[in-house]
Amino acid sequence: MTSAGNGNPGEEIEGNLVTVVIPARNEERAIRDCVASIQAQTYRELQIIVVDGDSDDDTAEIVKDIANSDPRVELIINPQRVIPVSLNMAVAAARGRWLVRVDAHATVPPDYVARAVEHLATGRWGGVGGRKDGVGRTPAGRAIAVAMASRFGVGGSTYHHGTTVRTVDHVPFGAYPLSVIRELGGWDERLRVNQDFEFDRRVREAGYELLFDPALRIDWECRQSVPDLFRQYQRYGRGKVRVARLHPRSLRIRHLTAPALVAGMAGAGVVALRRPRRGLALVAPYLGGIAVASAITARPLDREARPWVAPAFAAMHVSWGIGFWKGVGEMLAAVVRGRDDLR
Repeated sequence: MTSAGNGNPGEEIEGNLVTVVIPARNEERAIRDCVASIQAQTYRELQIIVVDGDSDDDTAEIVKDIANSDPRVELIINPQRVIPVSLNMAVAAARGRWLVRVDAHATVPPDYVARAVEHLATGRWGGVGGRKDGVGRTPAGRAIAVAMASRFGVGGSTYHHGTTVRTVDHVPFGAYPLSVIRELGGWDERLRVNQDFEFDRRVREAGYELLFDPALRIDWECRQSVPDLFRQYQRYGRGKVRVARLHPRSLRIRHLTAPALVAGMAGAGVVALRRPRRGLALVAPYLGGIAVASAITARPLDREARPWVAPAFAAMHVSWGIGFWKGVGEMLAAVVRGRDDLR
């Protein structure tokens, strides 16, 4: 399934070295700041691996330039352009005792690695992670950032709004012992999205716990336009079905809220063809919820960003639901064809 177990990794571990992995593709604008935030860590024993997904821009050249002045930085090229493949390539090359994943369009504070290692070194945790705080650079981007930090927007996703240390089902861009990653065979290369959630599911099924620490803060550049957000969440919804095929018990009632919303909207649309007022009445509760949540969420924003909060909420919910139903359709089609193709 993966290539994460290749070689003799047990002999490669170097003391308390931490391998930081940055999967990247077409990140020439963000990659230098991302790597700089890792280079500035108070924890100095680092192997920094950037896995470039065959970028069309200058991402790889920038990383080579950084590596010329910092031997801790290494570049791997992944011609398959698939994130779990990039992660497994990095695992195969990792020499560290622990692995910390950082997204290419994110930065972390100077004590991020040290704090993650402090938790992992206890031997209690199968993985640790922290808050993923959105960074908006456009009016829509700033609205998207606050929408993603709202319970109305993301429901029970602790890593978007959690404030207390606790065990969780999933952590974003997690940090793990290399031994655990290799024991589980790395990330599932059939999953182009949601591979991190699926991996965390296997971590917990293997008997390990995941820790959320809000002090492990990730400044993550979210999507900067509503259409981009719509496409992103549609992929997430579609990917959830694929993970559910692998782990049916991972599906929760809250995961069905957005698909139910989309189904309800479709039904309201049919009703509205003959009875417009009744059709509108069917969607009125959701529209009212968006209005109230948007008014509250938009308070700290500037005037240019506030009008984008409601569209951001709607894009997240509706696109996730549409993606989920697309995934269901693809799953049923695969069953009819007698194929088990998760791509």
